[in-house]
Amino acid sequence: MTEALTLYLAAPRGFCAGVDRAIKIVEMALEKWGAPVYVRHEIVHNRFVVDMLKDKGAVFVEELDDCPTDRPVIFSAHGVPKSVPAAAEARNMLYVDATCPLVSKVHIEAERHHANGLQMVMIGHAGHPETVGTMGQLPPGEVLLVETVADVAGLAPRDPSQLAFITQTTLSVDDTSEIVAALQARFPDIVGPHKEDICYATTNRQAAVKAMAPKIDALLVIGAPNSSNSRRLVEVGQKAGCSYAQLVQRAADIDWRALEGIRSVGITAGASAPEILVDEVVDAFRARYALTVERVETAREDVEFKVPRVLREAAA
Repeated sequence: MTEALTLYLAAPRGFCAGVDRAIKIVEMALEKWGAPVYVRHEIVHNRFVVDMLKDKGAVFVEELDDCPTDRPVIFSAHGVPKSVPAAAEARNMLYVDATCPLVSKVHIEAERHHANGLQMVMIGHAGHPETVGTMGQLPPGEVLLVETVADVAGLAPRDPSQLAFITQTTLSVDDTSEIVAALQARFPDIVGPHKEDICYATTNRQAAVKAMAPKIDALLVIGAPNSSNSRRLVEVGQKAGCSYAQLVQRAADIDWRALEGIRSVGITAGASAPEILVDEVVDAFRARYALTVERVETAREDVEFKVPRVLREAAA
């Protein structure tokens, strides 16, 4: 007899407006200029999406130097340091910036504080393309990076009374608030963002996992190992009491032995994971269990971002 299992499906999950826009930008660029179109860094952190765009004629490279000057180049949704568009212009390259507008908002914030004479503290993950891009908006030394509460104690700013902080958009809401509290305790004059830098999609996906956690024996997060927001969902699930939480890229990655004996499982997907991969995972469970599917909805999302004008003109 097939075992019964309740599968809780988080809502919201999967693609956010910034990811949707970035993928659309690559597809529209291929329509407008034909293949190949070059993309600096993975457009979004998801192997399935990258492979799909490769099949359509996108070529992914890590640096601008790897692109010919006679083909368009697209900058990924994570954002790039100021030096990248400057180098593209110096080489007379045609480029389209697919930086998520919510990341661009953080860039503008950093520049505004810098213009007012403040040194920036960035809460983020060292080496992540979004962090590299945001820190690269200002001259070297103008942005100090902290990753943990412990890092706050080691900060040596130019002037402790002239500081502002910004954050990567894909962090854990709870971990970040602890770091912010530590910054405010050590630097009472530090200026924060008008509105939270962690984006709506990251916040909503984490809230859905927290709501689901008490109901489930295990949590599967569909996403890539280099996707910051997907990895945070695993951590949020663990902190909310899921004793077993696993990041999987595809249904083929599920560790079924680790799930033996469970009665309920929660499924969510990081902001760069397409819904087709969620369907694939649900089907894999349906093939093994007598499945009941329930939605856990904590928010509705209707955010949409326009693609750059150069591509809207093409479509018109």
